[in-house]
Amino acid sequence: MGQGQSGLILARGAMGRTLTFLGIESSCDDTAAAVVRRHADGRAEVLSSQVEGQSALHAAFGGVVPEIAARAHAERLDHCVERALAEAGLTLADLDAVAVTAGPGLIGGVLSGVMLAKGIAAATGLPLLGVNHLAGHALTPRLTDGVSFPYLMLLVSGGHCQFLIVRAADQFERLGGTIDDAPGEAFDKVAKLLALPQPGGPWVEAEALKGDAKRFALPRPLLDRAGCDMSFSGLKTAVLRARDGVIAVKGGITVQDRADLCAGFQAAVAAVLAEKTRRALEVYLALSPDVPTLAVAGGVAANAAIRGALQGVCEGLGVTFTAPPLRLCTDNAAMIAWAGIERHLTGGTVEADLTARPRWPLDSAAAPLIGSGKKGAKG
Repeated sequence: MGQGQSGLILARGAMGRTLTFLGIESSCDDTAAAVVRRHADGRAEVLSSQVEGQSALHAAFGGVVPEIAARAHAERLDHCVERALAEAGLTLADLDAVAVTAGPGLIGGVLSGVMLAKGIAAATGLPLLGVNHLAGHALTPRLTDGVSFPYLMLLVSGGHCQFLIVRAADQFERLGGTIDDAPGEAFDKVAKLLALPQPGGPWVEAEALKGDAKRFALPRPLLDRAGCDMSFSGLKTAVLRARDGVIAVKGGITVQDRADLCAGFQAAVAAVLAEKTRRALEVYLALSPDVPTLAVAGGVAANAAIRGALQGVCEGLGVTFTAPPLRLCTDNAAMIAWAGIERHLTGGTVEADLTARPRWPLDSAAAPLIGSGKKGAKG
């Protein structure tokens, strides 16, 4: 079904035909491959999705080690693609194109995926599309829920945090983002400060359920500043100082101290995200969308307290709240395959000279975000 690598990716008139794309994702520490189909009526179907995490490989280091991640991707990607095709009951000959994450992310991992995708395209003649990892997240609500443009997207994960008005599959307007640590990164750092396992998000959330969120007076960074930008590095430092204060008085921290610190930290993150979301929604609602929608994606979206705070904001403003299933919120290749399909339908062309990009902002007109999270360069 694939065609040569020149001109438009697929035959004209593809909008009304079935398209089946292979997706490959390797931007951080998840090796993933998936097959997604867009039916002629526009309905999306995930035929397969394989994700192999690397947590065990990085556990001893307290975070993702880029060299280890890249090596693991190189060893696992081809097997992951084989499993995805087998799960879908298809072969490479049944595909219309290959879509691969070309950035942003850890360059070694991104390069591993790009090189495999190039090899598949060269061997089969299948068209090749490079996909922005952030676009994959941002377009996932259309894959899972058929959300109509324009919608407001909050991408909140270990390496990224930003508000995007998604106007079309290739049109993104960033309203704000984190100027330092992403929330997921802050959760991981707080977990490390409190001797909790990694990845820290689920552990901090579990501890917070047993804690008193009002015991420690932790800051709500940048709420006194207009706009939608966020900061979480200072909040992490405040937790460190509060912990050290307890240790100075008691000679250590108790189980309850730890739970209270987690609860206070989580409440502060939720409060910041809720208020910044309210501000972003005010800007978005000025567009008078037919079906006002806030979509949330990224691993931090699984946090019940944060999700509840965001839902509360949406209910107060009469906005629909949606979040993809967790397996499609975190890094996966189904979102890359779907983003490739969407990009093709907007006139994307074949990229025989595709290169890996450590940085790749979705909104090129917006000022660059400051800093780089440990799980990849911010876009």
